[in-house]
Amino acid sequence: MITNLTPTSAIFLANVNRLEQTLADANREISSGKRVNVASDAPGQVQALLQLRTEEQQNTQIQANLSFATADADSSDSALSSAIQLMDRAVTLATQGANATTDASGRKNIAQEIAGIQAEMVSISRTQVQGRYVFSGDQENSPSYQLDLNAGNGVDLLSNASATRKIQDPSGGTFAASETAQQIFDSPGASVFAALNSLRLNLLANNQNGIGTSLTAIQNASDHLNNMEAFYGNVEKRITDSEAFASQYDTQLQSAISNIQDADAASAALQLTQSNTALQAAFQAEAKMPTTSLFNYLG
Repeated sequence: MITNLTPTSAIFLANVNRLEQTLADANREISSGKRVNVASDAPGQVQALLQLRTEEQQNTQIQANLSFATADADSSDSALSSAIQLMDRAVTLATQGANATTDASGRKNIAQEIAGIQAEMVSISRTQVQGRYVFSGDQENSPSYQLDLNAGNGVDLLSNASATRKIQDPSGGTFAASETAQQIFDSPGASVFAALNSLRLNLLANNQNGIGTSLTAIQNASDHLNNMEAFYGNVEKRITDSEAFASQYDTQLQSAISNIQDADAASAALQLTQSNTALQAAFQAEAKMPTTSLFNYLG
């Protein structure tokens, strides 16, 4: 291609284009607050930036999951606290029923109160958080038990789904966040439902020896409930520790992203000033260059 530009003019235009591009980059950094707006702004750092953003999104999701798990664990802990109080009352009632001074009529009255405790205990096993049954394991849309005083343990088992859901912490580990109603209220050898129903039936039968045996079962079941509450206490602590770690990690990720992506306002402003000055100086110098040619002398 034939051009009328002299080598000097070509160099001048190239320098002007370079300065104008520098000006445009500085203006974009200042207006957007970002040093890296598109991949071409920092090709060598794009992969690191994308990795950091992916980790930030994952950490944000983990924080949301931890918040979700906190609501479940807090509600479960509170529910078990109420269950333990009911069992304390059952121990008191069983002790009264086992007393030789209590007659058949008195034991029948105590049995009625035990039946009320059974109904409350089943209600606790059906604790819900935002419409989900927190003790129903993986089948959280339906309860695990219903009251049935004619059944062997005073309840009907509606679902025996296990609890396989794990909570992920920011360090990459996982931990169990829940137990099922079967594990909590109907554990073999320490069944809350079975102990309460046995006590009620022995009270109705005016069976003093049987009441004493039921009292021992009630105490064992109560100890088991305390262990279950301790489990949820540990879950709550694990969640709290994970949330603190996630918050710190989020700060670190944002800082790392900022170091790559964010503009240095002072540096960009200085670059803008220097480029403007250089561009003006270039135009002024070009204006002072001689504009005569050979034709001026041949005229």
